[in-house]
Amino acid sequence: MSTRAFIDVLVLGAGPGALAIAAALGAENLRVEVLAASNHTDPWPYTYGIWGEEVDEMGLQHLLEHRWKNTVSFFGSGASEPKADANKATHHGRDYGLFDKKKLQRYWIKQCDAASVQWHRGYAAELEIDENLCTVTTAEGKKHKARLLIDATGYEPVFLKSRKNWPIAIQTCYGVVGRFNTPPVEEGQFVLMDYRCDHLSSKEKEEPPTFLYAMDLGDGRFFLEETSLGLAPPVTLETLKSRLKQRLAHRKLELTSLEHEELGLYLPMNMPLPDLQQPVLGFGGAAAMVHPASGYMVGGLLRRSPSVAKVLAKAMRDKNASPAALAEKGWAVLWPPDLRRKQALYQFGLEKLMRFEEAQLRDFFKGFFALQSDQWYGFLTNTLSLSELVQAMWTMFVKAPWSVRWGLMGMQGRELYLLWQFLKPLN
Repeated sequence: MSTRAFIDVLVLGAGPGALAIAAALGAENLRVEVLAASNHTDPWPYTYGIWGEEVDEMGLQHLLEHRWKNTVSFFGSGASEPKADANKATHHGRDYGLFDKKKLQRYWIKQCDAASVQWHRGYAAELEIDENLCTVTTAEGKKHKARLLIDATGYEPVFLKSRKNWPIAIQTCYGVVGRFNTPPVEEGQFVLMDYRCDHLSSKEKEEPPTFLYAMDLGDGRFFLEETSLGLAPPVTLETLKSRLKQRLAHRKLELTSLEHEELGLYLPMNMPLPDLQQPVLGFGGAAAMVHPASGYMVGGLLRRSPSVAKVLAKAMRDKNASPAALAEKGWAVLWPPDLRRKQALYQFGLEKLMRFEEAQLRDFFKGFFALQSDQWYGFLTNTLSLSELVQAMWTMFVKAPWSVRWGLMGMQGRELYLLWQFLKPLN
């Protein structure tokens, strides 16, 4: 059957992952359509952070709403350290940025429109795949046919199949944007992590740790967010809200004007890799592209979408290539063996951190940010090579205090399985 009458790719979704891959495919002169339950111009609910160097390398500085040079963290004092060091800042020496969500969205939509990408509204309900085409039928009964389907519908994808064989660690957050009786952070400052816990009782310190993520937005406005790194089951929104109130009260901070309340981000941190043999390709959160150690994804979308699109454009030249053959090419570049091995190491590390007590976790991050700047930066952005990642993790282990080393050496839960995936990654 000739496929010339049908489009090349149908993308499902309207979030960052869907728009990123649709724009990249359009730039390769492929015929692309996007199907989503919501409008592709609807505002995105969450904020997206990124390190300054990442956007600089891609020439996308203009997409930032805020940028900070004064980037710090606070980890409190350890058992063997003087209490005077509790408020000592760890300076990161790297710029951090916050995307202007509207600009980022328009950036991708403009590229899509320039490539004549077509937009459709509807709920994808059924999928049929034969040797030539993918046919998606919406709940409204409309059919969309394409040579390849890309599911970019987020953490609970519509058609994509994954190996869901373990509890998913969820990063949860509760935040506020507003004005305070006194500045909660220094002028022009961004706080990546504030793990100081002097506002908690001894019993509360035995509970899963949380940290403050905070920034000066200018003009007397601040964003403060209480965050759980990742846990299964997750820390509840009520607990985070209570922790933030305690933290503010301890520092005699009062919210005098509430501009916005962020009622919780539930971010899956250790999604299993999709089945890489399936004839549907995934992208974004649906394809487990969230960094298991940091929760970042947008930088990866911007870096990786062009390479996936180029491979697919080349594969599309074979007019007889089946959906399964095209998806295979896409999976090969999206999740090559080295990247799968890195993913296993990141998830191995997250397993460890989820079991760390509050003091261990603070000591761990002190050691982590004592690594060379290029090492911890590359770790958080997933830009280290496999060998560089192994070297960074080994250096961290060697230099860590014994309390952290013992925590890293004990094998529990899925850790042996993940080490095996590092040695022999799944297809």
